[in-house]
Amino acid sequence: MRLSPEPATRRRRRALGAVAAAAGLAGAVTGAGGDHERRAARGAAGTPKAALAAVDRLTPLQRAGQLVILRFRGAVAPDYVRRALRERRAAGVILFGDNIVSPAQLAALTADLQRAAAGRALISADQEGGVVHRVPWAAPRLGQPRLGTRAAARAEARRAGRDLRAAGINVTFAPVADVAAGPVMRARAFPGEAAAVSALVAASVSGYRGTGVAPTAKHFPGLGAATANTDFAGATASAELDPFQAAVAAGVPLVMASHAVFPALDPARPASQSHAILTGLLRGRLGFTGVVVTDSLEARAVVRRSSTPVAAVRSIAAGADLALTTGRGSYLPVLRALRAEQRRSPAFRARVRESAARVLALQERLRR
Repeated sequence: MRLSPEPATRRRRRALGAVAAAAGLAGAVTGAGGDHERRAARGAAGTPKAALAAVDRLTPLQRAGQLVILRFRGAVAPDYVRRALRERRAAGVILFGDNIVSPAQLAALTADLQRAAAGRALISADQEGGVVHRVPWAAPRLGQPRLGTRAAARAEARRAGRDLRAAGINVTFAPVADVAAGPVMRARAFPGEAAAVSALVAASVSGYRGTGVAPTAKHFPGLGAATANTDFAGATASAELDPFQAAVAAGVPLVMASHAVFPALDPARPASQSHAILTGLLRGRLGFTGVVVTDSLEARAVVRRSSTPVAAVRSIAAGADLALTTGRGSYLPVLRALRAEQRRSPAFRARVRESAARVLALQERLRR
């Protein structure tokens, strides 16, 4: 069922309860859920107090750096990437096909990145399976449309976690939690309506538990009914929250925010820049306490509205924790824009501190 901003129905609550039970909601090792003792150790923003203390030991530039994922070209990390990680001016990297040549090369590359980062780097890739599959020898080999049972979704995610961790990747931008109501996501989403997709998303999240790889539910609050792919055009969509609620209940550690506009939720801003959607809906209504990452800030749906640095500032202000940069030359302008806004705005400084603490907590959980 597509959801509007009104309170959830009794039927939706029952469906999500069934999903939660099926997924075994004990809380992923890398998950966002927690028991009473973990809640007691957290600050008012749902962030571990130890992580907040660690953030306070960083310089303002380093704090801003914890909010940026960067991209580089080629099979060997350039000096500037290693330096950014060593000096804590970036949280990690995203790898694409040109960074990945062979198992031995990828293991050497990721080990080099972690040496520079003292083991803290978030090393991410889009590894959905099927048409989006950056590491060709690693699971999931089957695309999500071919995973029609909870057992299959869970098993494929577990294999993916083991394969990716062996390659040195510790964050996967999967599973897709969109309900394919239109053609845009049909080749990438789990099959079925919202209830079926919710169960499969929860099973996939649970499959990563204990592998040392953090899954990401995307593209919040649901890109399945989008009018276009936001990588290539602006888009509008209607939200489908059930699979994301199921992912949160299953302990998903990251959620990726879509760049589509959801008129029923915020007619003026894309989801990735909307306080109403990221803070009010995802944090408030769905209770997510993990890391929110933007989709690529070089997407056409973003740059048609503003520059990438401006979009990064707007996204962090709205409640995102990580700005995903994938374009040539984007990293430094984004870092500088975040740093400048910190200087200008006390409210933004508080947002950076909160987000950097969430990122540091995730990095700590993923360290070998």
